[in-house]
Amino acid sequence: MEKIFQTVGELFCGPGGGALGASLSSFTNNGHEYRMKHEWATDIDEDSCNTYFENIFNFEYKHFGIKVPPKVINADINDQNIDLTNPLDFPAVDGLIFGFPCNDFSVVGESKGLNGSFGPLYKHGIKFLNRVDKPKWFIAENVSGLSSSNEGKAFEKILSDMTGAGYQITAHKYRFEEYGIPQARHRIIIVGIKKSLGLKFDVPAPSFITKTARAALANIPKNALHQERTKQSKQVVERLKYIKPGENAWNADLPENLKLNVSGATLSSIYKRIDPNKPAYTVTGSGGGGTHMYHWSEPRALTNRERARLQTFPDWFNFCGNKEKIRKQIGMAIPPEGMKVICDALLATLEDCPYDSVEPNINSQSQCEFNMVSDIL
Repeated sequence: MEKIFQTVGELFCGPGGGALGASLSSFTNNGHEYRMKHEWATDIDEDSCNTYFENIFNFEYKHFGIKVPPKVINADINDQNIDLTNPLDFPAVDGLIFGFPCNDFSVVGESKGLNGSFGPLYKHGIKFLNRVDKPKWFIAENVSGLSSSNEGKAFEKILSDMTGAGYQITAHKYRFEEYGIPQARHRIIIVGIKKSLGLKFDVPAPSFITKTARAALANIPKNALHQERTKQSKQVVERLKYIKPGENAWNADLPENLKLNVSGATLSSIYKRIDPNKPAYTVTGSGGGGTHMYHWSEPRALTNRERARLQTFPDWFNFCGNKEKIRKQIGMAIPPEGMKVICDALLATLEDCPYDSVEPNINSQSQCEFNMVSDIL
């Protein structure tokens, strides 16, 4: 079967969660297999760039026979030497993926939105979308807090800029646990298709096949990469013994000597133990102050491989850098299996084929049953 590829460029690429999901995606129609391959990517973090290059190139070489590696540029996108309008540095591609930094849109922190130092970085994606040789489509990703940042004005501005660049926009708040991801991770994904193509992206319908934390962390090989454990203090070990699965430092019945002496802080993920019978709570890039994520039966933090499992990275995926930097890469990434769902639907849309879908509504609420399912990793 002949493979036909959509070429992809990526801004703020991170370790390659979005890229791997795109590479895993496919759509078959009339004897052709439609897929995605990567031409170039850029990120400010050197370790993330090394991770991206090693894994995405190895995957596409092994599965597609692509011998030319993607060009991965480690640079600050604000640097005056980075010119996204230059086709020699950033060649034209069919599609652009950009998970612009979420720091200023997160509900945790100051939520500066477009008034912060990270919020305006989305404009670099807009700059590329406004090129004469603009891509046919794009996928942009950010935290769910984007929709309410700056009283909703930030989101309106971003969507307006995307529409003004000539794209039909579909924005949706994805609850990835509803798509078989073993983690309650909620993200706004914006898909744009050039208006001149006359196509509209429809949000893929949730599978409602629930993957539990227990299933996700089962059968990790003894020689798996990134299984180093974090050394816990005696006090942390003792505290965790009193915290039941699903509880945290604030709602557990702790002895006085183990309670946190912190005023004004009630973040629910502090020393929170995972409930094995539900998808895990959101994997983040942080780790200090009791935010490592903690095992349900052992008094310890999760390893990076366990965190990567919750993010649906396969066990062969090798992260570059020290343990702390790897933890950050994993937490900042989009789950590859989540991106695959979106890219599968996008490939079908580009071929103007029907796809099971739902109406996009970033404020929609839905529930999913928590049931045991077989391991898909």
